[in-house]
Amino acid sequence: MMMDNNDILIRVRYALDIKNNDMVEMFKLGGVDVTKDDVLKILTKSKDKDDYDYDEDAGADVENEDHIRCDNFMLESFLNGFITFNRGQQDPKPGQPQRPEMTIKNHANVNNVVLKKLKIALALTSEDIQDILAEAGVSITKSELGALLRKEGHKNYKECGDKYARNFLKGLAIRYRN
Repeated sequence: MMMDNNDILIRVRYALDIKNNDMVEMFKLGGVDVTKDDVLKILTKSKDKDDYDYDEDAGADVENEDHIRCDNFMLESFLNGFITFNRGQQDPKPGQPQRPEMTIKNHANVNNVVLKKLKIALALTSEDIQDILAEAGVSITKSELGALLRKEGHKNYKECGDKYARNFLKGLAIRYRN
């Protein structure tokens, strides 16, 4: 079953034991204003995943009373806020935009961006990521990992499948919750 952005947020929150108030703060640091109540609605699994069109954010307005669908913009804003929350605010260099450019272009590269941004937020090395995946029972070579961390469009870029993303988040839970 394909992971959606809500699943990713649920798994990140669980793995790193992030409190609801901290999640509100991370969203805010990423430029998205949500309440603690909104966070709880984002952290619920969607009941009818198959109704969403993952190619575009067309289903962004599909929500019910107790569920808010996390679109790509929200997810990336959260991850940017998570980096700022963990590592502190960085002053942009001259000529650099105030806000980081959004890198999630479609649902295909979500897992790559999640992997990259969590690597930055948690100050992980490539060896750390290999160890975390190994703790979840998955082995990956340094060159395979490098391909997953490359910029989309690079000749050696490789799409990060749900298997790696899911096991990376599982490995984080093993590492950070013990």
